[in-house]
Amino acid sequence: MTLDLILIGLAITLEPFPVMAFILVLSADKGVRKGLAFILAWLACLVLVIACVLLFTGGTPPKPNTAPSTLSYAVKLAIGVGLILYGVHRRRKTARPRRDPESTAKRHNVSPWSAAGLAVLLQPWGLVAAGAATVMKADMSHAASWLTLMLYCILATASLLTMELYATFWPDAAGAKLTALRAWMTGHQDQAIVSLSLLLGFWLVGRNIYELV
Repeated sequence: MTLDLILIGLAITLEPFPVMAFILVLSADKGVRKGLAFILAWLACLVLVIACVLLFTGGTPPKPNTAPSTLSYAVKLAIGVGLILYGVHRRRKTARPRRDPESTAKRHNVSPWSAAGLAVLLQPWGLVAAGAATVMKADMSHAASWLTLMLYCILATASLLTMELYATFWPDAAGAKLTALRAWMTGHQDQAIVSLSLLLGFWLVGRNIYELV
């Protein structure tokens, strides 16, 4: 469980589109406060999903070779296949027009509430679902499971937290460097999405085929 959640958390935090949108939120007037609203909503989604899974399992992992256990592996296998198909599709369609985070942010006027709404809208829900299926294996009677879930949430938010702290304590330097980062990501977001989707997709497929067999 731990390794899977670490990889999923890293994939979530490296998703380029939310990062680009977050940079625009930070660049708005009183951007640090609006960035905090974005982060809190982002974290709230992760915690809510985890809480729902733990309520379903009672904090006890399903026994091996039972229907809930098989369902967990099957869900992650399906998500892995979906990520691979999406990565291949995205690779073939890199020239098509795509949504612009800047226009999205402008449509929402970048108020604190709209920043929170953007966080919910831009959450990579496919990856979050993979994390939820993995959390089914958590045994909450062990402190290690609590630490793993905390690490997962921190990793999934690490890029946003880093930029928020940077903009808070070094606002002058952050403005220029984050703008440059967004410009670089604009030209490389397709490659990043394809790579993340394929790498995590193949990992989930291989890992869960092995578990099912």
